Amino acid sequence: MAARTNLPRIGVYGPDCSTPRERHGCGLWPAGIAASLTAAEAEPVVIADSNGRSWDDLLEGLQGMVISGYDIAPRHKPADFEALCHWCKEHKLPLLAVDHGMHGLNAAFGGTMFFDLPRDLPEALQHRHPPERGLRHAINVIPDTKLAELYGEGEVVVNSEHRRAVQRVARGFRIGANALDGVIESIEAAEFFGWFAMGVQWQPASATASGLDIQLFRGLIDACVNRETAELREYAAA
Repeated sequence: MAARTNLPRIGVYGPDCSTPRERHGCGLWPAGIAASLTAAEAEPVVIADSNGRSWDDLLEGLQGMVISGYDIAPRHKPADFEALCHWCKEHKLPLLAVDHGMHGLNAAFGGTMFFDLPRDLPEALQHRHPPERGLRHAINVIPDTKLAELYGEGEVVVNSEHRRAVQRVARGFRIGANALDGVIESIEAAEFFGWFAMGVQWQPASATASGLDIQLFRGLIDACVNRETAELREYAAA
């Protein structure tokens, strides 16, 4: 595949969840969200604290966003995540939400969550096993979803290790994948939103991810390019 000459600029908000010198699970590039965006042919732009600046100012010139977990980054507050998600929807800015970022995305639009799976859903499989870093289990990708376009439908294995989970999906969103026990592992904005927004429970940029997970970042980049192309067509037709 030929390299893009103008790389989409994609914001990264929240912790990158990488350790120095770690490699992505396929070993071909460093671990971390920014590194995975670079490998997928985008320019990552780290979004730090807002310090009172508006999202209009902070996100100017960006074509997409990745958000990760607010509850493991105290300086990033849930209210900030909610405001960011609503800003992205209003401007149709493509968004990928990772792990706790998916919880923030779901909550921003009225969804609910389990805060402790072993207690709240005791019949669930083991989704967290502290002695084993990078717990992996199978998920079922639902046909006719955006996630199925990226991963293919059916069963795949991901590095999903978590105590919290989506309980009720937000209005206007749908499930993209479930674990084999039914626990929700991915959500995405429904087609009528006209907005690429996807949340995944696993860590597609970490040292325990698989090479297949680069598809999430490529899908985000494709959505950025498609949005920009549509805007240019609208401008030309005006």
